[in-house]
Amino acid sequence: MSRSYRTTRRRFLKQSAVAALASTLPARSLFAADEQAPAPAVKDRAPLHSSTFFALPLGSVRPAGWLRRQLEIQASGLSGHLDETWADVGPNSGWLGGTGESWERGPYFLDGLVPLAYLLDDARLKAKAQKYIDWILTHPAPNGMIGPASNDDWWPRIVALKALTQYQEFTGDPRVVPLMDRYFRHQLGELPKRPLRDWGKFRWQDEALSVIWLYNRTGSPYLLDLARLLHQQGYNWIGEISDFPYKQKITADYIKLNEGGGLKDLALATHGVNNGQAIKTGAIWSLVSGSDTDRKATGQMIAELDRYHGLPNGMFSCDEHLSGRDPSQGSELCTVVEYMFSLERALAITGDAAFGDRLERLAFNALPGTLTDDMWAHQYNQEPNQVECSLHHKPWVSDGPESNLFGLEPNFGCCTANFHQGWPKFAASLFLLSGDPNSDQHDGIVAAAYAPCEVRTSIRGTAIHIVEETSYPFRGTIKLTINPASAVAFPLHLRIPAWAAGTVTAINGKPEPEPQPGSFARLDRTWKSGDRVEITFPMQPRTSRWFNDSIAMERGPLVFSYGIGESWVKLRDRGMTADWQVYPTTSWNYAVKLKPDNPTADIKVSESEIGDTPFARKTAPVQLSVKARKLPVWRAEDGAADALPQSPVTSDAAEEDITLIPYASAKLRITAFPLLKA
Repeated sequence: MSRSYRTTRRRFLKQSAVAALASTLPARSLFAADEQAPAPAVKDRAPLHSSTFFALPLGSVRPAGWLRRQLEIQASGLSGHLDETWADVGPNSGWLGGTGESWERGPYFLDGLVPLAYLLDDARLKAKAQKYIDWILTHPAPNGMIGPASNDDWWPRIVALKALTQYQEFTGDPRVVPLMDRYFRHQLGELPKRPLRDWGKFRWQDEALSVIWLYNRTGSPYLLDLARLLHQQGYNWIGEISDFPYKQKITADYIKLNEGGGLKDLALATHGVNNGQAIKTGAIWSLVSGSDTDRKATGQMIAELDRYHGLPNGMFSCDEHLSGRDPSQGSELCTVVEYMFSLERALAITGDAAFGDRLERLAFNALPGTLTDDMWAHQYNQEPNQVECSLHHKPWVSDGPESNLFGLEPNFGCCTANFHQGWPKFAASLFLLSGDPNSDQHDGIVAAAYAPCEVRTSIRGTAIHIVEETSYPFRGTIKLTINPASAVAFPLHLRIPAWAAGTVTAINGKPEPEPQPGSFARLDRTWKSGDRVEITFPMQPRTSRWFNDSIAMERGPLVFSYGIGESWVKLRDRGMTADWQVYPTTSWNYAVKLKPDNPTADIKVSESEIGDTPFARKTAPVQLSVKARKLPVWRAEDGAADALPQSPVTSDAAEEDITLIPYASAKLRITAFPLLKA
């Protein structure tokens, strides 16, 4: 290992030990006693059609416990030092006035750096973000255009706007709204002459979010005209969903990639990240259209992607284009974090509890599963059945041989710039506000996803402080302490996952009626300081069926994998980090033995202490044990597992007990298994 990498690893382990000690100390509020409560939630302004729930202003939710440690590890890793070791977002960035990279990478980095810095209240990271923010705010063109003058592409500005809206919510900086207003007025005049193209055309819905954000604060009618123009020029994702055409693995020949088809509509419509961002399109556009069909389009798009390209980790395959259901296919890290953001926004707009289920599946499996424990390296593509991470050409549709290496910028640097938004935006979205958009008389609080955190908001002028204590997703108990400044009546909505039949809820120790899985349980009462709500989710193992009738095992929102032995081999040093190949040191080709009439009966569960790095392999806090036999006919070629044989299968190999660990803990893994014939 290079000296710089040894140093950062040593620093990481020391900080992790401190974090572990801190987790045993008496809890204290993450908010200062004299800190001003965040501003009230901004609701949808007429004539927009109302969201079901409303996002709390950024800063209202702050991570605690293991989730805060994840953000601290991220800040100590690439996210906190990327500008020091990667020139694309370094001092010469075009988004700092330099002559370096001037397209999407600066805004991508800022889009995750801003929430990370402010959720941790980290002065060092705030200062890094402020350099970008100040340059953008102080260097608009006379016509209102923002960003580097070296390109006029609308797409990177869409990302910069997302970062500006977050920064304004955290800080209240009065410069943001006027700058956005001038830019949008300029764009409304320019789009008829210079319409959206390629990436901007397929990602228009992300700008629509920023346009709606500004409209809800200013009420300027032209902004709705701009939203309609973006919809008119943008790709028709909603129309595509009504008759989903991409039911097969998309090949390079199909999209004519080698004939210059990379930015043609066919290639962009089947591009993984575009689809991840597009999932929220129907929900966002329904705010303008009022169409129930539009609002339902998000769920329909997820269903179609699952049906033809779904994978056990909650993702759809995309390496780089839609790739079918074989779990040896990969998913791009950019798609993971963009899919999460789409779900966060779609859940607020539609109130569909299923989006919270999928959000947790991604956050607790696919996101940490593609990052090293210290977050100094990441993959471009991850595979649910990932038996080797090396310089191989299979099985990628249109990516290169570095696709699943762990490193600084394997395959392509977009994920290096973009992955930072995953954990911070998830943490900020744990709680929402419910209520009538035209009144505060029916406001309530929504637990949309679960992880340790604190919340500060207000209901009808009464300050509310909520503390969530939990080891979820590794354990099934969640405790909420409700602390209003004075007694106040409001509904508390608790998301009950679809898998959680038999959930028990109680208020101050008194049981409530059993809630319906796949819905929001409503607890409506006058709350007093110190009231406690306890949720106990059933955490029995479950099984699910996948490609060629293979089987995956789950518990709560966690997916479990067989952890293949790992040998990490450094490929090259990369400044403060390095690029790594990972080779298997144990066999992996197992078929599992489960009873047809009761497949979970023989799955044994063991729990251990949750370590200072919850998703680390060595300290996996939950393990499953199942019986299995090796399947010699199932092999690997060029570093990729062959397609799963059709289940059920037979094997004469000796029966073994194998241990499964959380998906994210196993960087080499088998997640979808052939099933042995009874």
